[in-house]
Amino acid sequence: MRVALDTNILVYAVSGGDDARNATARALLRALPLSDVCLPAQVAGEFYTVVVRKLKRSPDAAIAMLAEWREAFDIRPATQDDFSAAFELARDHEFQVWDALIVNVAASDGCDLLLSEDMHDGFRYRGLTIVNPFSEPPHRQLKPLFDALPESP
Repeated sequence: MRVALDTNILVYAVSGGDDARNATARALLRALPLSDVCLPAQVAGEFYTVVVRKLKRSPDAAIAMLAEWREAFDIRPATQDDFSAAFELARDHEFQVWDALIVNVAASDGCDLLLSEDMHDGFRYRGLTIVNPFSEPPHRQLKPLFDALPESP
């Protein structure tokens, strides 16, 4: 199962602001096979901005975190075709353009799931399903990952 991550998953993993979401995000990052994780480049850019502006971490700290994830995950750039499809997705399904770009990159990369707290939970697009990993009960495809952890969120 190939999985793409939205910005909020990474932010929760480093923020510590919401203990339950922080624990879930960290558990997911531990449980997902690294070779099966896609990180759209848009997510990396958004992460940097959120960490520096909202979490008030230094730019160097944000860069260091991104460097670790760059080594662990496939960071996927957006193509011209991804942008074109994103505009259509935004128009047809009321996505924000940048979210639609993340969806398109994930779908183009062959991801089965896009984990996001704030996109259209359950939305299916070109073989990709958007899943809110903080929903209770966990999505059926995430449940085995949580069950395999010593302490499930």
